[in-house]
Order: sequence, then C-alpha cells, then structure tokens
Amino acid sequence: MFATLSLKFCVLLFFAIVANGNFVEDDKNHLRFPPGFVLGAATAAYQIEGAWNVSDKGESTWDRFCHYKDGRVYGKATGDVATNSYYKYKEDVALLKKLGFTSYRFSVSWPRILPTGFANYISQDGVRYYHNLIDELLANEIEPLMTLYHWDHPQVLEDAGGWLNSEMVNWFGDYARILYREYGDKVKRFIPINEAHSVCINGYSTGVDAPGKKLHGIGEYLCIHNSIKAHARAYRIYEKEFKPTQHGEVGFMYSLPTPIPKNSSDILSAVVGFEFAAGWILHPIYAKNGDYPEIMKEMIAAKSKQQGYARSRLPEFEPEWIDYIRGTSDFLAVNHYTSKLMEPGESGPVPSHVNDAGLVASYKPSWAKTASDWLRVAPEGFRYLLRQLATKYGNPPIYITENGYSDTGTNHDWERIQYYRDYLEQMLLAMYVDGVNVKGYYLWSLLDNFEWRRGYSERFGIVSVDFSDQNRTRTLKQSALWWQQVTAERKLPLSIIVPTTPRPEIPLSTPRPTPRPIRGPI
Repeated sequence: MFATLSLKFCVLLFFAIVANGNFVEDDKNHLRFPPGFVLGAATAAYQIEGAWNVSDKGESTWDRFCHYKDGRVYGKATGDVATNSYYKYKEDVALLKKLGFTSYRFSVSWPRILPTGFANYISQDGVRYYHNLIDELLANEIEPLMTLYHWDHPQVLEDAGGWLNSEMVNWFGDYARILYREYGDKVKRFIPINEAHSVCINGYSTGVDAPGKKLHGIGEYLCIHNSIKAHARAYRIYEKEFKPTQHGEVGFMYSLPTPIPKNSSDILSAVVGFEFAAGWILHPIYAKNGDYPEIMKEMIAAKSKQQGYARSRLPEFEPEWIDYIRGTSDFLAVNHYTSKLMEPGESGPVPSHVNDAGLVASYKPSWAKTASDWLRVAPEGFRYLLRQLATKYGNPPIYITENGYSDTGTNHDWERIQYYRDYLEQMLLAMYVDGVNVKGYYLWSLLDNFEWRRGYSERFGIVSVDFSDQNRTRTLKQSALWWQQVTAERKLPLSIIVPTTPRPEIPLSTPRPTPRPIRGPI
C-alpha cells in the first residue's frame, strides 16, 4: 500500500524534519522573547460566556448536546452560565491587563449574532456585546484576535446537515461577511474555523462531542472537506471585499497531537503520520499544487475498494476548488498540547480516518500524565512539529494560538508552570536555532472554563473560577503570577523553584501584594 510513495520523497522529508539535532542550548539568549513577539491568552465563547438564552440568541449545537443531560457530558454539566463572562467581560479584560498580556484570542458565538442561523436576521444585542468587548480590549491596549467559529454553530444549521451539507460553505461565508463588516475596522487578525479536526472527528465520526454523529470513515472526511471550503470562502470574501480598506489578516488553523515515529528509523510512519494529521488540512492550503496529499488519496482509495465501496470515501476537490482554496492563509495558527508515537498497525473502527492511516498511536512511558487522558507532557514534540510545518510549508508566519496543561483544580499549579516553561523553551529553540517563523503565543486558557464533554472536571486556566459561587469569583493561580513575571521581563526563567510551603490563595477582591520572584535572575 505504501509502494506508491517514492522513497526519495520519504528520505528528503524525514531528514528535513529531524535536522538540527545539535542544539546551541548553552546560549541562554534563546530564553528571551524577541521584540514584537506577541504574548496573549485564549478563550472560546461557549466555554466562558454563559448567557445561553439571553436576548434573542439562538440555540447552538452545544446547547442542544448538553441539555440532553444523559451522561454524554461529565456531571451533566452545561455551558449555560460557564464563567459568566458575558456579564464579567470587563473583569476578564482587567485580568489580561494585570497579567501583562498584549493580545486576547476569543471566539464569537455564531447563534448570538445570527439567531436563526442565517443572515436574514442579525441580532443587534449580539453585535453590541462583541463591540463592547473589543472596545474594552483596545482601551486597555490589548490586541483582539477573533475566531469566527469555535465549535458552536447554530442547531438549525445542524438540523439541515451541518458540516456534512455543502451549503454550510455559503452559510459560513454569509456569517463571516457580517463579522468582517461589523468588526474589521477594529480587529486586524481573524481565524475563521477553530480545530476543524476536532469538530469533524469528535462530532461526526466518533460522536463524543456535539453534534454527536457517529459516521466514522465518511463523516469526518465530508466535514473536513466542507470546512476547508468554508475557510477558503471566508478568506476570499475578506480578500476581495474588506482587505483593501481594513488591511487585516486571515489565518488558517491546525491542531492535532504531533505524530512522532516510535522507531526513529521508521521513515514511512513519519511521513504517513504527518500527512494524515497535518497534510490532510494544510496541503490544500499551502502545497504548491493544492489538493489532498497524494499518499492520503491513494491509501484511502485502496482501503475503500478493499472494503467494497464503489469509490473512495475521501471526497474529491473539483479543479476550480483546488485553485480557489490554495493560498488562502496569511498566517498559520497552531494549537498544540501533546504528541503521540506512531508505528505500523491496525487501529480505530473500520472504516475511519484513524484506520485508514494504518498506524497505531501510543505514548512514551516517561511522558507525564495530566487530568486529560489525551494529554501527555512531551515538550520535545512541540519543536519537532514546528520544524515539520516550517520545512513542509515554506516557513509561513506562525502564531501558537493554544497551548496548555490540565489538572483537576489547584491554585498551587506548579506542574502547569513547568509545562509552560518547557514548551515555551522548545518553541524558542525552534525560532532561534531552527529559524521557524513564530510570531506569537497564546496560552490556553485565561480562565478555568467548561471543557466540553469533560464539563468542569478538568481545569486549564491560569485563573481559578469558583463554579459553586453564583458570582463566579476569580482567583489568580501561581501560574498567573508566573506569567505576570514572564510578560514583564520578556524572558523565561532558567528553572522553576517550587516552595516547600504553598503560598496562600489570594482572592482577586482583596489588594494584591507585589508578586515575589520564583527564581533568581538570568
């Protein structure tokens, strides 16, 4: 099955992504962030806003999914209130300012803007809310980075097929045009779709996330196909109608665990793992000839035929769509958390994207666990991924738009601090040593929030939220104080010094002392 992949291509790609093995880590200048480098924090609408039925807001897929209350979300939790940021956005912006972040990545709730799902009716209350948020950010000299869609599309559109329906391309384009028109004079950087991989695999293949459809082997491919087209439509609308006057940028989002060959000499697993993860969605945008990677097309066609299908389960792009999609990104947005080891073998349901790749994933025993079963601490995979992306796709401008660590809830979160420090160092090494063009970094997340099907059982925030308190009181964690120091000094500490006696928690409602450094100067 792998025979059609040329050995020359495999060898060239493999050596390109493992190059630069001799690091210059003794030069501690690599711990400093370069001038102009963006340090920000990220959140998403459904995970923090609450106010799920305020004013004329429509129902989202996650509203419907959570309200079944049948165990599909841990603890039967919902995002009905979440962190109540719809009402506490000024407090959240004040937190960003206090901690020294200069940019904030947030998403817009599609049904809050378009209650019917369509562009026939625009909610003025919804539009006003995001104007208020953006104005508050700008008044505090914090740059907004807007994600148009972060998993919560209108339920009425899902009733019409959702991302399996090719009309979503037009509906999303209509929605994008409204947001550009409303906010483009204030927002200069947009990401149309967050983590299409996650929506399509978890929502339309395994069914563990909204909208909960189990169409493995078909659903994920149709969903990605339409998502890529929808992104391109949003990009072309901005390029033609708004960029000449607004002078902003529209980027493309990539996110999946870094696939690393379990055996370093296993060139084929390295290539296949990369193409089935990154190439699947990035090749149509960034490759010279566009379209899906050849090895994906060949392997899925062969498996489809073997399984008795009349044609490949991977949809085909028409020639005009290949041209329309190619080049539709001004920057690459990368969400990264963890890595996986890959080796040849059979895994996943038949058929499925996982099974089509012919690889088995595992974790190194040495990679520390977190509260999330999918997240292991593997900082070396971060640099490895950045080198891959730069080598394969011409070293585009990259913004790390999510990166973070989960626990079950503690304000003395030293493991989270260590995670950030180690991952950031690997990112800086990729920049200084490997020449990767990273322009900014957004941590996930500013606040503990609703973590999708895990409800409130897993916490990613550097600010704790008391979900048992109607006021949703915020408290800075140790990681927030660490970040406050990092943003002030614009460099990483040499190491993390954990105190033997935990410091007392300090509610935000009381005056805060000047944070003590947790390490000596460089």
